Amino acid sequence: MSDTVTTEAARVGDSVEVNGLPGRPPKRGRIVDVLGGNGHVHFRVHWDDEHESLLYPTEGATLVHAAAGRAG
Repeated sequence: MSDTVTTEAARVGDSVEVNGLPGRPPKRGRIVDVLGGNGHVHFRVHWDDEHESLLYPTEGATLVHAAAGRAG
């Protein structure tokens, strides 16, 4: 199931997709850490291009929950 990111529901192992720059495809990755709290949740993401960065999700980010037993 894919839906707009609700940071409270995100967990390690979930996939995330963000809109690409104009003319570029969306960027996809896997959440490797959920950070922050109290409305300031953000993620450490390992992207498909092998880079890792922090993501502060905004409108247009999509979350795909990992299958049960496959997180992390």
